Amino acid sequence: MSDVSLRNPIGSHVTVGKGLASGALSSARELGCETLQVFVGNPRGWKQSPGNPAEDAKFRASCEDSGTRAFIHSPYLVNLGSPTGATYEKSVATVAHNLLRAVEIGAEGVVVHTGSFVTPPSDLSGPSDPSDRSDPDDRYAAAMRQVREGLLPLLGTLEDESAPWLLLEPTAGQGRSLCAGVEDLEPYLAALDFHPKAGICLDTCHVFAAGEPLDEKGGAGRAVDRIAKIGGPDRLRLIHANDSMDVRGAFKDRHQNIGAGYIGEDAFTELFAHPGTDGVPFVLETPGSRDVGNADVALLKELRSRAED
Repeated sequence: MSDVSLRNPIGSHVTVGKGLASGALSSARELGCETLQVFVGNPRGWKQSPGNPAEDAKFRASCEDSGTRAFIHSPYLVNLGSPTGATYEKSVATVAHNLLRAVEIGAEGVVVHTGSFVTPPSDLSGPSDPSDRSDPDDRYAAAMRQVREGLLPLLGTLEDESAPWLLLEPTAGQGRSLCAGVEDLEPYLAALDFHPKAGICLDTCHVFAAGEPLDEKGGAGRAVDRIAKIGGPDRLRLIHANDSMDVRGAFKDRHQNIGAGYIGEDAFTELFAHPGTDGVPFVLETPGSRDVGNADVALLKELRSRAED
C-alpha cells in the first residue's frame, strides 16, 4: 500500500466504517492512499470512543508492515479558546483522549484546530444584537491563556520521541480566529513555549482563505519558508491538500478539488518540490476524496512526479 521511501506520501481522510483495519485501512487501499487520516469518534460530538483493542492492534500492525503513516483529526467541536467553561473542559479532555488513541493505534499525530475567541454568552445583549461589551484584545489574551493552560500539560506527556505529535491546524480566519494566517503561528507557538512536540498541519485552503498568496508563483514556497523561520525546520509535519472554492482572503472554509479552485495545481507542485516539505505527508479533504474513482489522489501523485523532474 505504501512505500516508506516516498518523499511525500499521498492519501486522504477516510471513514472508519466497519473498523480501523477492516474499514478505514481497506478504504485507503482501494483509493490508492499511501497515508491516511481518520476520526476515532463522532467528529461532531463529545462522546469518547474507547476503540476496539483487537481492531486497534490489527490496524497498527498493518500500518507498520506497510509503512503507512496514519493521523487522527480531533472533533470539530474542540475549541480551546472558548469562553464557555464546559466547552473548554470538554475540548481539553477530547484532545487528551485523541492523543491516547493515537498511541493505541500507532498514529503519528493528532490534528487540532487552533480555535477562536467567540463572544461569551454573558456579553450578548440579546439574540438579535450580539455586540461585544468586553475588549476583544482582553478576550484574545484570555483565550490564549486557556490554550496554554490546556495544552502544555498534554504536551508534557509527549516527551518520548515515539510519542504522537500534537498538530496545530490554523483556521480559515472566519469568526474570531486565534490562529489563521502563517504569521499567527508565532504567538500561538510562543504560548506553548515552542514545545518540541507542537507541530504544524498546514491546510492550504485555510491559509489561502486567510490571505496567503498560494496562487502566486513562489507563494507556496514563501509560506513554507516562514513556517520554518517561525517554528524551526521540523515543525511542519502534515499538509492538508485542498484547493479553494473562494478567492484568496475570503475567510471561507470551502474546500475544492485540486486544480478546480482558486489556488491551482502549480501551488501543490511547488509544495512537493520545496526542501521544507521533505518527508511531509499530503492528506486530501476535498469533495469526493473518500470515494473510489476520485481523481485527486492520482492528480497529486502526478504533481509529485512533476516536481521530481
